[in-house]
Amino acid sequence: MSSRTLTAPLQQTMTPKDGVIIRTENLWKTYDMGAVQVHALCDVSFDIERGEYVAIMGPSGSGKSTLMNLIGCLDTPTQGKYWLNGRLVSELSDDELAYIRNKEIGFVFQTFNLLSRATALHNVELPLIYSGTPAAERLERAREALRKVELGDRMHHKPNELSGGQRQRVAIARALVNEPSIILADEPTGNLDSATGDEIMNLFDRLHQAGNTIVLVTHEHDIAARAHRIIHIRDGKVARDERVK
Repeated sequence: MSSRTLTAPLQQTMTPKDGVIIRTENLWKTYDMGAVQVHALCDVSFDIERGEYVAIMGPSGSGKSTLMNLIGCLDTPTQGKYWLNGRLVSELSDDELAYIRNKEIGFVFQTFNLLSRATALHNVELPLIYSGTPAAERLERAREALRKVELGDRMHHKPNELSGGQRQRVAIARALVNEPSIILADEPTGNLDSATGDEIMNLFDRLHQAGNTIVLVTHEHDIAARAHRIIHIRDGKVARDERVK
């Protein structure tokens, strides 16, 4: 990926109202399975405002993972529109989507997705390397992100020298380092025991209180209940959208 791609300006389009950071409008995702079409998402529309803490919840096969991939710019809809932070990202090129993923979205995955031979500090640096940030600034921002997740004393440890909870904290620091518009977390406690999972969810609470917009994808009721709003997905549709706090 070239530095030109990462720094190229993105064309602005008609935007949702002020304060809305995510808007999905009549999103469909359809897969051709031979002679049969499978509708993974069907006419999904909602807004998420800046600073919200939202859980997208549904059972396996409900379409929540497909929706997460669209929100995370990892895939594009078959029909419909998706705005992120004022940009109509559903109509961008692959290179522009790569820019969005690096600059606008902080990903946290169930499996951590850390480089096994790299230190915590280097793992957190990676998004800044891809965006061409100078080395001195990169190191300081990575150190600060690790301090935010209380791993200032583990910066030079490799993943196999860290507990599961510490690895997830490294992944969260990596998600924070570019100061993204949203933090998108996919089953972030799925590989953790219940006590460590509670610690990670407490960290998400603190990040939200600090002003971060968090979108959490889960099938677990107790995890979803930590959010302030739950969008329930079933059979590819929004079955219910409720505020819980």
